[in-house]
Amino acid sequence: VAKDLGLQLPELSDRGVRVVSGGRTQYFSLHGKTGHLVTAERIDREQLCRLVEKCVLRCELIVAGQM
Repeated sequence: VAKDLGLQLPELSDRGVRVVSGGRTQYFSLHGKTGHLVTAERIDREQLCRLVEKCVLRCELIVAGQM
């Protein structure tokens, strides 16, 4: 994520970069030392999308300040 945004790793925390999703469960987070997007917990497709062929989890990346 840091590389895709053109930010250095320290800027992720300085600019309050965070990952949010619409539901209560946050499935993704940013790894502080690498800037990679990682799963925050185990994701069970059968539980989330049992009756849906195409399973999509949406999230947003929030960055403070201008890009």
